[in-house]
Formats: sequence, C-alpha cells, structure tokens
Amino acid sequence: MRKISTLLLVFLSLNLFAQLPKLERIEPANWWVGMKNPSLQLLVHGDRIANSQVKLAYPGVRLVKVNKVENPNYLFLDLSISSAAKAGKFPIQFIENGKVIAQHIYEFKDRSTQTDRVKGVTSADLIYLLMPDRFSNGDQSNDVVKGLKETSLNRDSMYYRHGGDIQGLINHLPYLKELGVTTVWMTPEIENDMQQASYHGYAATDHYKIDPRYGTNELYKSYVEKCHAMGLKVIKDIVHNHIGTNHWFFTDLPMKSWVHQWPKYTQTTYRDQTVMDPHASEADRKQMLDGWFVPSMPDLNQENPFVQNYLTQNHIWWIEYAGIDGLRLDTYPYNDPAYMADWAQKLKAEFPNLSIFGETLVWSVANQAFFAGGNVVNRGFDTRLPGVTDAVLKDAIYEALNGKNGWTDGVNRLYATLAQDFLYKDPSKNVVFMDNHDMSRFYSMVGEDFDKFKSGMALLLTMRGIPEIYYGTEILMKNFSNPDGLVRSDFPGGWKDDTTNKFVENGRTAKENEAFNFVKKLANYRKTTSALQSGKLMQYIPQDGIYVYFRYDESKTIMVIFNSNEQEKEMSTDRFFERTKAFEKARNIISGEELSSIITLKVPAKTTLVLELK
Repeated sequence: MRKISTLLLVFLSLNLFAQLPKLERIEPANWWVGMKNPSLQLLVHGDRIANSQVKLAYPGVRLVKVNKVENPNYLFLDLSISSAAKAGKFPIQFIENGKVIAQHIYEFKDRSTQTDRVKGVTSADLIYLLMPDRFSNGDQSNDVVKGLKETSLNRDSMYYRHGGDIQGLINHLPYLKELGVTTVWMTPEIENDMQQASYHGYAATDHYKIDPRYGTNELYKSYVEKCHAMGLKVIKDIVHNHIGTNHWFFTDLPMKSWVHQWPKYTQTTYRDQTVMDPHASEADRKQMLDGWFVPSMPDLNQENPFVQNYLTQNHIWWIEYAGIDGLRLDTYPYNDPAYMADWAQKLKAEFPNLSIFGETLVWSVANQAFFAGGNVVNRGFDTRLPGVTDAVLKDAIYEALNGKNGWTDGVNRLYATLAQDFLYKDPSKNVVFMDNHDMSRFYSMVGEDFDKFKSGMALLLTMRGIPEIYYGTEILMKNFSNPDGLVRSDFPGGWKDDTTNKFVENGRTAKENEAFNFVKKLANYRKTTSALQSGKLMQYIPQDGIYVYFRYDESKTIMVIFNSNEQEKEMSTDRFFERTKAFEKARNIISGEELSSIITLKVPAKTTLVLELK
C-alpha cells in the first residue's frame, strides 16, 4: 500500500468543502435522560453550518456553548441535562440572517429500567470469539450492498468479503449454548466501508452504524436480546486508537488535530516498552502512541477533547442502546493513557456491572500488569482497566505443551508465569486464550497432536481468569497466520452451498466429534463448578515434567495434573497433602471414571487429568 506523504496536505485536500446537505448529521443521534453525567456534546455536520446561530428550547436542557472549529462544516454543541429532564423530542434550529436554514428533531429517551440488563462478564464465563464475516451467512440478501466501495464476494480469497452476518450467528446460538459457551464476542460489527480487506472490522467508517453487510442496528439489538434470553452474554469489540481512511469524518476532518499529523507518513513502532520505560526518549514514546497503525488506519488524537467526547459518548450510546455486557478494547497500549483512565471511569459510572478488558499482546507479565488497573505505584495513576488479554500466560501454556523442560523452560515456564500474579490487582479478570484472529490456530501450534490439544484445552478451562476460545477450535480448525490468513477461514456449514456442516454431529469426523465433546464436557462442567470459576488456585513446583495445581472453594476441590512427558508417569500424591488430606477418592471429569484411591496416580503421556476429589 502506498505511503501517505504529508498528512497536513491530506487535511487541506479533504477540506475543500465538498457538497454537503445543510444538515448532514448530528451525533449521537439520540440520548437518554437520567445519565449520571449531565453533560452531552453533539457533533453537527453540514455545509458551512458554523455560519449559523443555534436555537433550542426544552425543559431541563440548556445549551451551554456552541463550539466553532477550524472546519466551518462542523459545530460542537455543549448541552447540560438536568435530573428533572423528561424523555421527549424537541427541535434544534440553525438560523442565518434571521431565517431557519435547517432544523433537526432531537430525542431524549428514558433509560432502561432493567437493573441487570448489563450483566458483566466474569471468571464464571466462557467467551467464544468469532469473525462475523467468516462464521455463517444467514441472510444472502445483504452479501453485496449497493453504494459501498467493496462489491465483490469471493470465498476463495482470505482478503475479500465472504458474506457472513449477524443473522448467521443468531441461527447458531443453540450450537454455542450446547458447547458450553456463556459469552459471545464478535470482531467489530460497525461499518467498514473500505475498498478491500476490511471484513475484520477494525477500520471503522461510521461509529454509529452496523455494517449493512452484517445487518442493521435493530438486528444487532435483537441479537443481544436473543442472547440474553438464552442465558448468553455479549461482548462488543471497540477501537479507540484508529479508524479507516474512508471514515466520513476523515474525508472532512473537523480540525487538523482530530488525527495525529506528521510531516510525512509515520508508523507506530509497536514497542509498548516505550510507554513504561523510565529511560525512554520522548520521541520514541510519541511514535509509539501517535504513529499510525498502518497507512489505511489514521491514528485518532485522544488528547483532543472533542475526540474524547465523541468516542466516550459513542461507547455509552451502544451499551445503553443494545444492553451490551462487556467491551474488548483493541490495541490498548497504543491509546493515550490519561484519556483511557478517564474513559473507563465514565463508562463504569453509567454501567457499574460493565466488564472491560484490553488487548495487550506483549511479552512479559510486568508489561501486561503495567496496563492493568491498580498499578498506581508504577504509573502514578490508576488505568481503571480491570483485565487484559493474557498473552503471556498463553505463551507459557504453549511452552509447557511444546517445550523441553528446564529451570525456566517447558512446564516450569507455566508455573513461573502464574507465580507473578502478584503484579495484578485481580488476575481473575484477565482473559486467558490460546489463539485468536491475529495468530496461528491452536491445533496447528501443537503440531496437530491431539493429546496436546486436549491437554491445552483442559488447562485453559481449569485455569484462573476468563477463558476464551476462537471459533472452530472445538472442531480442530487449523492453519498458521502467515502467509495467507487462513486462520480466518469460514466455519464449515455456515453457508447454504457448503458440502459439509460442522455445526452438527453427523457432519463432523470422529476426531472432530471427540474434540467437540471434550470441550463440551469440560465447558459445561465448569458452568456448574464454582471452584473452577472463582475458587482459589494453589500450584506446586513441577517435578519430573509433571505440573499440579488445585482449584478449590468450600464446595469442591479440583486437582489438575499435567504430564508433559512423552511417556506415562506414576505419581505419588504425598507432597500435595496440604490440599488432598481431606479426600480419599476422585472422579475423572472427562472419562467419568471413579478412582477409589488417590495415594498414587498414573498419568498418561502428554495428558492433563481433571479430577474432582471426594
């Protein structure tokens, strides 16, 4: 992709005041009375709308300030909404020379009275991550939408649209329920009207609109309601850091400082260390935070108060509109730290049960903990970020499965990583995973070794934190992230012309069914076992390639034994007396076998046993 030579020229060239309606849009399109924060800032976009005077009158609503900015096609209206304001509609008028040139009927609605509508996602949940374009096509009528820039549908290419949509996901919610999933996370669903390869959703072109190839705002809200009716929760994936170059407000920037400007195209270094390094140069830190992620994704300037208000209000709008339970924050380390702390505080004020976790694909526990909430001593402020994506624990599990044992290698890496949980305020809020849409699939990463696959899934589903699985992991979908992006392949059976349907038992191979049933058994056991959800974790130093930990509370004690060796091992349980002294027997959760004694145990090669002690 060609480089952008001068962003200042981009700003100037994009602001030649192309033909616009007198009033093109007002965002947020509506709001709610009864919000904790009485302030609201409306973005108004229209042809030289700044030449107008603004008039509105509604009980309990006061126009505090009309902000004019560099681009005369914008106004930012600061409103104050009293606690006495009632739901209703009222006109906002734009007047020039004593004449009304445009009018918009704005609406305040009542907030939802359902107290548990936003439920929050906790360590009692199991998250299922999917890409809507690649999961299932439930509505062929929206595969190609006239007027959008990408009009090709090509399932033979990983870089074109494949036609999956929200209706396709709705159709298969019973499949997820059967598997034992409690929470659904889609990659971003909002409009990405880019020329190509924006099916992933991370290049937004309209923050308030579901991409029409996925459905409508109304369908998205219905999807959340259907999930809740089935006992499922919903996570929305949001991006603070960047947008797509075809975003409507990038093609007509409100002001130069809306995005980070550089004399020539400057990409981020992707070096999160510069944010935490006490010895870092300001130049390195600036490039990390302000450099563009890629040329097609302009970097939003989160130090700009107008940008801050726009993003914060947008996220509040979606939660109140649809009743979302949690947010996953894309590219968290690249965002302005002070703003993100303020953002989290404002959202939690409106939705106390809302769950938030940030993507932190970094290389050490200390790096992850730096971004997590509660690390006030090292940061000087609280990020108020409850949890992170625990990529370091993921790497440690891979090392335990694939590595050779040494003082800090092999299974000892897993032990040592968990031993650093003291760095987190609450590690149970971290999301634990083995793969996602940006990395090689789990089954391929363990060399398609089925024993390792089962061991890894057992570790994932008994570990502290919130487990997440990537779509298709449960049926042994495979492939590496490079070079062809095949980790984003379609789920077989999600399209009417698919020759196989892996959503149903008779469409899967014997091994795929074994994998599915293995995950199903553990996931559903976890749903009814508080010890695996919120119980304490006690681990023991690995010996002879065997790693043992316990999850326990007042109701149950679960013993997890991982044998990383290539051969079966017999193990005495004497050294675990601290946790086993009250028990004589056990039940193998996977096989259902009842063990009459736990004094010595035989552990097959490359196997994780999950035992409920009795």
